[in-house]
This record gives sequence, C-alpha cells and structure tokens, in this order.
Amino acid sequence: MMSYSIAGKELRLKRLLPSGRGVVFAFDHGVEHGPSDFPREYINPRTIIGKIIEAGVDAVMMLPATAFMTRDLWIGKTSLIVKITSKTNLRPENERLLQSIFGYVEDAVALGAEAVAATVYWGSQYEDAMLRQWFEVKRLAEKYGYPSLQLSYPRGPAIKNMYDVEIVKYGVRAAIESGADLIKTYYTGSLESFREVVEAASGIPVLMSGGAVRERFIDFLRDVENVIRAGGRGVVVGRNVFRHKNPGGAIKAIMKVVHEEMPPEEAIKYAE
Repeated sequence: MMSYSIAGKELRLKRLLPSGRGVVFAFDHGVEHGPSDFPREYINPRTIIGKIIEAGVDAVMMLPATAFMTRDLWIGKTSLIVKITSKTNLRPENERLLQSIFGYVEDAVALGAEAVAATVYWGSQYEDAMLRQWFEVKRLAEKYGYPSLQLSYPRGPAIKNMYDVEIVKYGVRAAIESGADLIKTYYTGSLESFREVVEAASGIPVLMSGGAVRERFIDFLRDVENVIRAGGRGVVVGRNVFRHKNPGGAIKAIMKVVHEEMPPEEAIKYAE
C-alpha cells in the first residue's frame, strides 16, 4: 500500500528548512531550567514569543501547553516544532539525565505542528528508557508524516567532555541509526571539528544547539557561521536570544548568517 506519510514528511521538512537551512527558536527552558532562566520581563511566554515571531524566525520549538497558550501569536506566521519530552531540575540530581513525557505526537498533530522533538541523553544510565520514549515518538510521527527532531545529547557519568568531537560524533551516529530526521547537537568549538560531526550525520540535517549564553553575541554569530561553513543546516537557539537585550534583533542577525551567509561583523548590526 502506498505510504502517503512520506510526502507529508518531505513537505514539513521543506517548511522547516526553507532555504535548505533553518533557524529555530527553542523555548522549553521554563521546565528544563526553571523560571529563573528568563529575564523578569519575559516570564510570560507571550512576551518573548511575540518578539521572536515578529522578527521572522523560521520555527519555534515549545512544549504542547506553551504552544497552545501562544497560538494566536504563531499560527500562520511561523512553523511549530512540538517537544514531546522534558524534565525539571527539581528532581534528585542522580535522576536528571532522564527525560519525562510532556505530551504526545497526537498533540503535535492537533496543534498543526511541522515536526516533533524528543531528547536522548546518549551515555546516560537512563539511555534505554529514553530510547523507548524516542521510538514510540518516532513510530507515531512516521504514521502521521511528521519529521522527528532528536536532541542528541551525549551526557553521562562516563563522559568527561560532552563537547569532544569524538563524543559528539558518536551521539550523531547513534541519532541517525535510531532514525532521526533532524539532529540537534553540541557545537564542538571549531569549523574543522564540526565538519566531522556533519560528515558523521551522513546527510541527515544537523542543527547546532545554541547552548549557554556567550559573553559576546558576535562570538555566538561566529559559531553559527562556522556551523554553516562546515555544512550544518542551522541552529536551534534559546538563551543566546531571550537573554539578549534585543531578542528580535538577535534572531534577525542569526537569520542573516544562516540564510544569506552574511559575515558576523556585518550581521551584528541587526542586534544592536
């Protein structure tokens, strides 16, 4: 029997990566890190989402309930990725390398999303549990024609440096072997090393995790430039935007680097 879902996945991937590349605003930090992660003026999700949508971001990634409460801001204006898993830092420290279910693929379908996302902490003592979550998400996403974004994060007691290129490559290889359609992973610190990460992905689009706030925003733009030059397909960024003094301008600057390959020294003017 013909599988129409293949066409649906291809369509949604093109919407997420309109130029073959994409900039995704990640906004799951209220659960993952807690409300203190946000500047006080952005404690209401609607405030920051409004600014980001106005700036023209390619997609936003949120948990289902946050996507619903901000729906009037993003519907018809950008693409949505629904993150299915998350975890709090309120749980015991030895259990923080385990993600919990925060929604379902059916929620993403009901919200009109373009993709679903789930985290796998490769190397965690809970790796097996998260793989069971991942494959359940992946199975239903395939049924409905939805791409699956894997947040491929090597973390665990045996991993000394989660940004080491060999460790990141291992996580990326595990991501493609587990059927990821898109991969979000760590930046390894240089163009040359990230090129190895992209090669390990074997054609599956790799998006850089925005990570912790860079002291100087232009250094973050230079990281993004290196990712693009290495063959990466874009960035999934949160803190380097919503902690910036001008979040909308920061997104515009990132978009210029990703889609137009504008030099960071020129793109930075959009964020000033």
